[in-house]
Amino acid sequence: MNFISTTRPEGEKNVAEIRFSIDNATFQEEVTKVFKKRAAKISVPGFRPGKAPRHVIEKMYGKGVFFEDAINNLLPTAYPEALAASGLTVVGAPEIDVESIDEENGVVVVAKVTLRPEVEVTEYKGLNATYNAAETTEEEIEAELNRVRERQGRQLEITDRAAENGDTAVIDYSGSVDGVKFEGGTSEDYSLKLGSNTFIPGFEDQIVGHNVGETFDVNVTFPTEYHAEELAGKEAVFVVTIKKLEMTELPELDDEFAKDVSEFDTLDEYKNDIKAKIQKTKNDAADQEVENQLIEALLANIEGEIPEVMFADEAENMVRDYDNRLRMQGLDLKTYFKYTGLDLDALRNQFRPQAEKQVRLRLGLERIAAIEEFVPTEEAINAEFEKLATAYGMELDKVKELVPTAEIVGDLKTRMAMDLVKSSANIAK
Repeated sequence: MNFISTTRPEGEKNVAEIRFSIDNATFQEEVTKVFKKRAAKISVPGFRPGKAPRHVIEKMYGKGVFFEDAINNLLPTAYPEALAASGLTVVGAPEIDVESIDEENGVVVVAKVTLRPEVEVTEYKGLNATYNAAETTEEEIEAELNRVRERQGRQLEITDRAAENGDTAVIDYSGSVDGVKFEGGTSEDYSLKLGSNTFIPGFEDQIVGHNVGETFDVNVTFPTEYHAEELAGKEAVFVVTIKKLEMTELPELDDEFAKDVSEFDTLDEYKNDIKAKIQKTKNDAADQEVENQLIEALLANIEGEIPEVMFADEAENMVRDYDNRLRMQGLDLKTYFKYTGLDLDALRNQFRPQAEKQVRLRLGLERIAAIEEFVPTEEAINAEFEKLATAYGMELDKVKELVPTAEIVGDLKTRMAMDLVKSSANIAK
């Protein structure tokens, strides 16, 4: 590859053209390889398959019959070399045009590229945000204690009284509308926690007061916005039989309980730990909200024309990430589309606003890092590689082979820029 020049087309912002050549010897060698690979599939009258000479095929189909494949084979190496020689930072794929092919210059190629833009950040220090982390209440602590008690509770069968809210009723039921049973309206041995509001409003209330062995009607009306349109707003009758009643016997809230469910010896210590954890969750959420506020304020101060390809590529990356997350759950996009009614374009459109925000934020933070002349330390770079090695269960040297150091450095610079934005902000409490 021989680098020739870079030019900026007039009237086109963030666009450049890179001219480079592939020497004729390299090109002709690749053409010969293509000929040998394709010749067996080309039919030429008077010759057995694969036996027609190259000059005969070129005469019949044109001298350039193998040129396109040869150039396509050479570009994956030639273009990156030309890009590196140009010193340009580009985004997206290039538009390739073959300018000329001759024995003297070989193949002269023009790659039209989109340049990574440089934005301006009008203000990034002293941004305003509000920190709001509510204090943990006794009610929240008690609620968590009760959740743990429920998990530790013992199920006892009820034989001496009628059903009450809080009991678990094992029931058979069969529902009908206008005397006709409907799909999904019948079940056997269903465990229903009374008072949980799992079923249609009014269903659970009408089980309360009945005993094991009773069969009775439950009359309800489906909500007008019920997910099954054919049942929405309809009156229904369920024939219900209670087969079993159970209640949860909760453990006493005392020091022994604390010892059983935690590392603490007393209930007071356990409650203090619960309070601290709830408060940390609230503080973390408040910290994240502050960062969100600062990001929005920063985005409002970022100026510059950003190429469309950057937004489209980021949205595409988000689609791929989402597909990977679905696959980790045993699903895929095809199944997801089937159940949501979306398609690939609709999913891209959903991600588009976030993609635009992510691109603009990254460019803004890169600009701040450049202004502040941030340079990550070797220790920080190595620590980041080690984190990746641990996260993916790979050898450190292998991670360093796969992940360019420049990528790690870029991420650390943007992180340093965001830390500056936060540390210099005016946070009201």
